[in-house]
Amino acid sequence: MRAFWVRAALAAAVVASACTGSALAQRDEERPGYVPTPDEEQLQPQFQRQMVFFRTNEPPGTIIVDTPSRYLYLVQGNNRAIRYGIGVGRDGFQWSGALNITRKQEWPDWTPPPEMIQRQPYLPRFMAGGPGNPMGARALYLGTTVYRLHGTNAPETIGTAVSSGCFRLVNPDIIDLYERVPVGTRVVVRQTPVL
Repeated sequence: MRAFWVRAALAAAVVASACTGSALAQRDEERPGYVPTPDEEQLQPQFQRQMVFFRTNEPPGTIIVDTPSRYLYLVQGNNRAIRYGIGVGRDGFQWSGALNITRKQEWPDWTPPPEMIQRQPYLPRFMAGGPGNPMGARALYLGTTVYRLHGTNAPETIGTAVSSGCFRLVNPDIIDLYERVPVGTRVVVRQTPVL
């Protein structure tokens, strides 16, 4: 049984390395399977969840990802939105477009897609969901792509460009968003600011 937990901890370290930049990956390798404390999940004020003024033509309930600003907005109507700080795709892994949420999962398992395995063959082929999993507490799957809105066990990566194209939120924020949006929700990903 102990060998299982050692392998699981090592797998968590490898997954954390795949989801973060090189400097952060090295630090994560020193804390395999790490579960952040509530204090560590306290973000800098600009990335904390809050209601903000937000003008858009998108209807209430739409999610808008503003990649350059590192924010996700859940449109509320009346020029208001709930704003969440996020981590985004690193250079070469950013994208834009509109998709719908096709599935929701609590404590998701992680199965790296074939494209990621091809780039990083050392990754585990599967990792069960749980507090030490880099997918975090919840996942919202986007269309038929490999991309998701998901939690993280590395809250220090919020506000940075570190992922392979997914958008990450601290676990309290992804839980909040998960409870607010149903399957079918429209998600608009922007790469350039809208004036």
